[in-house]
Amino acid sequence: MELSDIISPDAVFAALKPNSKKQLLQELSAHAAKLTGVDERSIFDTLLQRERLGSTGVGNGVAIPHGKLKDFKKISGMFVKLEKPLDYEALDDQPVDIVFMLLAPEGSGADHLKALSRIARLLRNQSMLAHLREASDPEAIYSMICEAEKANAA
Repeated sequence: MELSDIISPDAVFAALKPNSKKQLLQELSAHAAKLTGVDERSIFDTLLQRERLGSTGVGNGVAIPHGKLKDFKKISGMFVKLEKPLDYEALDDQPVDIVFMLLAPEGSGADHLKALSRIARLLRNQSMLAHLREASDPEAIYSMICEAEKANAA
């Protein structure tokens, strides 16, 4: 499974403007509901429940909110660049401006973990992060994500 199997061009947003972590999770849930047909409240509750276990703000301005949903069909992702960094209670106490949300079916065990690992590997690359932060076009961001994975596979 590649990142291009998880994320589609219409799941990339280049300038979201939430004022809080909760508002960000609400906006992510609303967009994800439109893309997947899954109830927005179910997505929001799942993301919030996961955040209660510990922040998905992994450091270096990056957050990877994720969760598993009962009636979900396939692993799906969404990439969001925030217009301005936001306090996310990240592990390094730094504000977050790059978010990659991952939603998965309840029984997706190893595939869910593999997808999280691929996302984390992509967003640990400092050069890639710099390029993503500079980009303002969702299509260009989508291409960067897909191309980066191909380059890493080579």
